[in-house]
Order: sequence, then C-alpha cells, then structure tokens
Amino acid sequence: MPRAFLASVANRLAIPDLRWMPDEPLTASRLRIELLSGLTVALALVPEAVAFAFVAGVHPLVGLYAAFLVGLITALIGGRPGMISGATGALAVVMVALVAQHGVEYLFATVVLMGLLQLVAGVMQWGKFIRLVPHPVMLGFVNGLAIVIFLAQMGQFKVPGSMENTGHGMGGGEWLSGGPLMLMLALVALTMVVIWIMPRVTRVIPAPLAGIAVVAALVIGAGLDVPRVGDMASIEGGLPQFHIPMVPLNWETLEIILPYSVILAAIGLIESLLTLNLVGDITGKRGGASQECIAQGAANVVTGFFGGMGGCAMIGQSMINVKSGGRTRVAGIAAALFLLVFILVGAPLIEQIPLAALVGVMFMVVIGTFAWNSLMILRKVPLTDAFVTVLVTVVTVMEDLAVAVVVGVIVSALAYAWNNAKRIHAVTRESHTAKGAKVYEIQGPLFFGSTDGFVELFEVEQDPATVIVDFKESRVVDQSALQAIEAVALKYEAAGKQVMLRHLSRDCHQLLTKAGHLMVDSDDDPDYGLAVDYSVRTGILGGH
Repeated sequence: MPRAFLASVANRLAIPDLRWMPDEPLTASRLRIELLSGLTVALALVPEAVAFAFVAGVHPLVGLYAAFLVGLITALIGGRPGMISGATGALAVVMVALVAQHGVEYLFATVVLMGLLQLVAGVMQWGKFIRLVPHPVMLGFVNGLAIVIFLAQMGQFKVPGSMENTGHGMGGGEWLSGGPLMLMLALVALTMVVIWIMPRVTRVIPAPLAGIAVVAALVIGAGLDVPRVGDMASIEGGLPQFHIPMVPLNWETLEIILPYSVILAAIGLIESLLTLNLVGDITGKRGGASQECIAQGAANVVTGFFGGMGGCAMIGQSMINVKSGGRTRVAGIAAALFLLVFILVGAPLIEQIPLAALVGVMFMVVIGTFAWNSLMILRKVPLTDAFVTVLVTVVTVMEDLAVAVVVGVIVSALAYAWNNAKRIHAVTRESHTAKGAKVYEIQGPLFFGSTDGFVELFEVEQDPATVIVDFKESRVVDQSALQAIEAVALKYEAAGKQVMLRHLSRDCHQLLTKAGHLMVDSDDDPDYGLAVDYSVRTGILGGH
C-alpha cells in the first residue's frame, strides 16, 4: 500500500519547465526588456507592500520581506513566467484579526502552515479545478480586482502618516485638499500621459518606468512638496533572517492557526490561479496550474520562516510586468532582487519617489485591467451570465476575491443545473419489439435537478402491463436519479405492472449495477453492444 501511494504521488510530480527563457534565446535586447520590466515592478511593489503591512497590523519590513521572498521563489519555479507575486491586500485583510488577537509570531506560523496546504494542493493537482470557473466569473474577477486596485490608491491622497488607518484606501485619515491635492492630481495625470505617449515614441524603456522617472525627476528637481514613499514608512533594513515562529507546538496552537491557514491558502491559490489564467490569455500560454500551487506553497513556507507575511500572485504588478514586455522568469527574479537592493542600500533614493508617480502607474493598470467590453456584452449574453459578472464584481469589492469566486461558481452551477433540469421530457410510442408495451424515450439528463420532472412523466394508471424506459437520449447521473428510477418502478410494481430499462450507456449501466438495481447482469451487457431490456429491482435505496 505505501509503495502504491508513493508511486501515485510520483506520477503526479511531472518534471516542471524551470527554464528562465522557455521560448527564445537570451539576447541583450531581451535581457534589457526583462530587467527594466523588473525594475518597474519593484518600484510599484514598495508602496503596495508597505500599505498591506499596515493593513495586516505588522511592521512594513514584514510586508517587504514577503514581497521579496514570495516574488523570488515563485519567479524561479512558478507555473507562468511573467507573473509577479508578493504581499497582497486580499490576504492582509484576513491576517489583521489574527495579528490583533495573537501577535505576529502566530502569523508566521500560520503562513508556514498555509504554504504546506498549498504544497499539498499542488502535489494532488487540485489546481486543475480552476477550469471550473466560468467566463462570467473571470470577467467579474478582473473588474472587481481593477476596482479594488483603484480604491487601494485612494489612501495615497491622504495626509502622510494616516496610511495605517486605511483598509482598501477608504478608511480613516485626513484627505489632501486645496493646492496639495491639485498638485498630486496633476502629477498623477502627468504620469498617465507619459505612460500613454511613451509606446508611440519608443519602446526602449517600459512606459511605466518612464512615467515614474519623469515625474520623480520633476518633483526632486523642483523640490515640490508632495507625499513620497518615505512618508509612508522607512523601507531600510537588512537581509531577512531565519526565524522559527515562537509559538507553542501544541494542539491549541493548531486550533488557532489552522482556520486562518485554510482561508489564506484558498484565497492565495484562487487569486494566483485566476491571475495565471489572465496572464496566460495575454501571453498565449496555457497550463502550469499545479506547478504554480507548488511554487506558492514553497514560497509561503520559506517566507514564514524568514519573518514575512506571506503572499500570492498580484494582478496589478503582473499587468505592469506583462505590459512592460516581461515574458520570462528573468523579470520576476529581477523585480525581487531590485526590491532587496532597495531595502539594503537604496532606501534613501527610493523613499524620494513621489507617490503620485506610482499612483499614476496603478491607475493605468486599472484602465488596462478592467474588461471594458464586458459593459457592452452584458446586454447580449444570457441574463444569468450578466448577473454573475456583476455579482462577482460587487462581492470582490465588498468582501474578498475568494468569497466572490465561490459565490459566482455556485450561482453559475445552480443556473446550469436549473437549465438542464428543465430539459427532461419523454417521447412516448408503442414498442416495436414487445407487443402491447409502451416506450418512454427519455430526453435530457436525469440528475438531482430533474428527478421531479422525470417522475411526473409517467402515467402509471393508464399505462399497459409492460413499460420500457429508453435512455438512449439521456444519462443517469447521480444517486437522486437512482432514487427516481426506483420510485417510478415502485409505482408500477404497486399497480401490478413491470418496468424495463433500455439503452443504458456504459457509465449508467455501471452506476445502476453498483446500486443493485439491475435484475439482469450477464453477457447481455452494454459492453457487448447489445440492446437489452433490464428489469428493475426495488427496495435498494429504501424507496416505499
């Protein structure tokens, strides 16, 4: 048994593609694009990591270390080159209650357990279930995240020092007003204009980096008094140190951290896998879901042991990277290493960058991320799909991504089940093979949603002594379907009549045989391509 289990696990662990440049040779031109993309991402990561650290109630370096470690490890072994990971707001809003009640050491232990759960998900290849997320949910996810990114920037329009009180940017704190606000807005607009114009002039430098450089040079050169990165918090620090979380290793600790770990692991994987699909649509790549789960898990385990708050994929930074030309692992690795350099030696310079420039970059990300075409197609798609898109968008903004995706998938699944439930009907005719028998040709799937309609199809009192139920155009799907078949057979049995089943598909035959419903089970089996009428054994599922 252990050998068989290990063999099964080994089969799941396919050799991942860890090449830095999977699709093209490493040329000077490509390396320049990747490094500049990484630098742009690193600059945008700084205020995000600091802000999310404030949201979680931990020191800014805890967020910066997470951005560095998670970003580096996922760039090295992740499933989608070009994707950027780091500390995120979706995780921070869950962490704040844990930190407030139990302290930061419990957060580190939770992040380690979170990573272990994600590793299990990767090894078991559960990432493939992201395929079950419908397109309307993806549209809602993209639109909701774009709005969340926009709202997160609102905190930068407050008087420096009040960032600690901002959740998604709309919390407490005094807003800028008058001249300072006008200057801030003007610099944001200038950044956006530079980003918009730059690709039309040259692509030698990524447009977001050019926008940051132009506005930073203007602010520093003219000595303008505007909020800067250093006004949020100092980002200066040393190398992250190995640190075993100082928590008791007992059952009580597990009871505290396990619920948070499960929630964080789920949110992290959902956001990462949806971002993976979004980046894949832009870059034309597919696959890598399970590998990404393993990368996220490994990154969080390491981060927990090095004093970081954990993280997952970041849609905003991923879009910056992809739009700047980053397509390989080099950009993600460069972004993480640049961030480390900022922490170690570049803090005085980076802290002088105006927040307006970074806000302008993120506003352009919002414009590029929001699926504007969804506003047009809402009137053209089925009402249920339009409702799901809007619902997921709203729940993403009001609650969090994981809840929104789960709600969207459930509503889509229920809508699908209801539509299929309405399809069940029957065509009746006299039998060509059994004289005097009546045939019900069932059309549409027989499952939990259609069982009531199935039972109502039959006219027990008016039917002859033998009734044949033909499943050629139908499928028996689940236990509810078995219960419905037995309920129909019981009605005919009580009336002294017989029910036969015909044209069962292989899977339907196996399902009914396993339940013990079929009276005949020998050589006259669907596996031999024979049309056999099966009698139904009642009393199997307790029907009466």
